[in-house]
Amino acid sequence: MTQQVKHFIDGEFVSPTGDKLIAVTNPATQDVIAQVACATPNEMERAIESAKAAFKTWKEVPVSERARLMMRFAHLLKEHQGEIADIICRELGKTVEDAKGDVWRGIEVVEQAANIPSLMMGETVENVARSIDTYSYIQPLGVCAGITPFNFPAMIPLWMFPMAIACGNTFILKPSEQDPMTVNKIAELFVQAGAPKGVLQVVHGAKEQVDAILHHPDIKAISFVGSVNVGQYIYKTGTDNLKRVQAFAGAKNHMVIMPDANKQQVINALVGASVGAAGQRCMAISVAVFVGASADWIPEVAAAIGKVRPGVYTDPNAAYGPQISPQARARVLSLIEQGKKEGATCVLDGSDCKVDGYPNGNWVGPTVFSNVTTEMEIYKQEIFGPVLSTMHVASLDEALKVVNDSPFGNGTSIFTASGAAARKYQHEVEVGQVGINIPIPVPLPFFSFTGWKGSFYGDQHAYGKQAVRFYTETKTITARWFDDDIQVSGPNMSINLR
Repeated sequence: MTQQVKHFIDGEFVSPTGDKLIAVTNPATQDVIAQVACATPNEMERAIESAKAAFKTWKEVPVSERARLMMRFAHLLKEHQGEIADIICRELGKTVEDAKGDVWRGIEVVEQAANIPSLMMGETVENVARSIDTYSYIQPLGVCAGITPFNFPAMIPLWMFPMAIACGNTFILKPSEQDPMTVNKIAELFVQAGAPKGVLQVVHGAKEQVDAILHHPDIKAISFVGSVNVGQYIYKTGTDNLKRVQAFAGAKNHMVIMPDANKQQVINALVGASVGAAGQRCMAISVAVFVGASADWIPEVAAAIGKVRPGVYTDPNAAYGPQISPQARARVLSLIEQGKKEGATCVLDGSDCKVDGYPNGNWVGPTVFSNVTTEMEIYKQEIFGPVLSTMHVASLDEALKVVNDSPFGNGTSIFTASGAAARKYQHEVEVGQVGINIPIPVPLPFFSFTGWKGSFYGDQHAYGKQAVRFYTETKTITARWFDDDIQVSGPNMSINLR
């Protein structure tokens, strides 16, 4: 019997009552491994009402107790890292190593959430005027929500609800319908860690459930990670409904290679950063900009990438897994064909990729284009597949122009032995996350994930200090206490403190 994915509402896993079913398939075989029912309007309302009721008591829990909850939760996630990774492998197709990395990067955010007492500290100034003090408190918003994508089913939910809940909020999580079982396991561990009833809710579904979150008046803030079009929709609709929104959208990440870089380090970095995780990363390097004589390395880069092969997660030699769905595979293949038609040179073509024993898998082999221009669709669109576009420019200034003219600004990197070149690049590039001889510069969670331009819509970013600001309000108090024998003066008719 096919497994039925349950909702997590009001502190318990409940069998869904809706009849709109979505199949969860193994992307290497197309076998249906589970079915997820879209939450009904009644189920959505129950979840939100439960979170609203839980907020009344959760916000009063001492911040040190909230921190200890996160400590216990992080410990359980570490204990069950392999089990969670196995679920990711089955429903998403990641390799075991990549799936464990997915979980670990989420654990790091939970560890940061355990530091919440120091992150929630306000400010104080004594004697802002005579015998008057001003101080501030950081207080939670209420019910917050998260809408997460398929590609990191552990890490991205863990970007969101631990920080929000540690700040004193309650949380509604709507994970991707394509791999919902991972989040349910994480919710189970959160309960084991001691999370009170109603603090976290998990509801499954698609656009209808997202719209319910966007329009519900009791939801104060929404976090989203996903595609450009959906990110823009989430941001516009959420803010139109007077909610705080942080929406992380698409990317087109460039690596700039200077002629003085270490060639082998460049090759190794490009292999992993371009086709790792089947290219299904918002921080993947999908464009390599070779400066000057470094363009001579392109054939060697293509040869190294050509040695990589996809496969199932049970194969220890597989470098990456399948695309998430047949539709995703078809889109990648369509863009590869478009690149050929537009005049790019396909020096490595993975369109006809086969994996022995798995003829129905959503396989795309590693693909490399040269002579790519900024007018081509393979440059303009986020392919989200194992496809690397390469370009050749004469100078660092030209490379900067290419990167800065892109509408996206999620991540970039430069490989060079020159401190001057690196300093110039990091200062002038219009991208939020920069790596120097680091291919995928995803910051650790005591910093924030800071995409720019069309890669992000909102004001405060994920995790780190910015997440605390996103999930809280600041209350400022100005106070004076009178001694019994103080001389009472006349009325103060101005706004000056005195």
